[in-house]
Amino acid sequence: MTQSNAERARTFRRLHAGPDVLVLANAWDAASARLIENLGAKAIATTSAGVAWVHGYPDGSALPIERLVDTVTAIARVISVPLTADIEDGYSDDPDEAAANVARVVRAGAVGINIEDGTREPELLGTKIERAKRAAAELGVDLFVNARTDVYLRQLATGEAALRESVTRGRAYRAAGCDSLFVPGVIDPRDIRTLVEAVELPLNVLAWPGLPALGALQGLGVRRLSAGASIALAGWARVRAAATAFLSEGHVPAPSEPAMTSRDLNGMFRA
Repeated sequence: MTQSNAERARTFRRLHAGPDVLVLANAWDAASARLIENLGAKAIATTSAGVAWVHGYPDGSALPIERLVDTVTAIARVISVPLTADIEDGYSDDPDEAAANVARVVRAGAVGINIEDGTREPELLGTKIERAKRAAAELGVDLFVNARTDVYLRQLATGEAALRESVTRGRAYRAAGCDSLFVPGVIDPRDIRTLVEAVELPLNVLAWPGLPALGALQGLGVRRLSAGASIALAGWARVRAAATAFLSEGHVPAPSEPAMTSRDLNGMFRA
């Protein structure tokens, strides 16, 4: 028996309560999501960059919402664990239109979203959060909203000012109804602990050079770790290397790790 969206939403919420850090190896299509689930993932998150690239668009809210909905629908069909979708800025500066887009991905099977402030005023994201939660509730889903602030990622401030601004935004997004705070680019253990304690929301960090190891993150109170686009990038690097060799030499080099076969992939989808 498959879980309903409402049941998956409750499961996803529990995964943020600990004791383990929720590790999300972000997927970009149905095949990558099914493979990651097969490897033991407790939930699937999409990478906005990876989804955009696979449809031929750059990252940065250029992807047509229809393509995102198609991707969420395809992933939801092949997995049994909760699914959260990266919707960038909601693909609109209009909070009502952003909420309508959220409703579309919820109908497609998502029970959580990432939504970001980018370089916009934080008040805009607060309004989007409120309306997104309302739109999902009308569909019977207690949507888990992971509010992303880009203060560190885009260097909107540096040093102590970056920490203060991230805390201020995190508290504002909590007041608007978000369920966790995503601060990509933060790596300093002191800053991480301060964010956990000052914002009082589950903290999501991004795999990043210099980030403490998983065990240390757990000790700092982090509740969620995302791969972001890194796995998709690793896959594209492998495709580039294999295609380059084939075009120049007429063969694909054997991988250093055990290769996947057509039988492996076909069996994964028949399971």
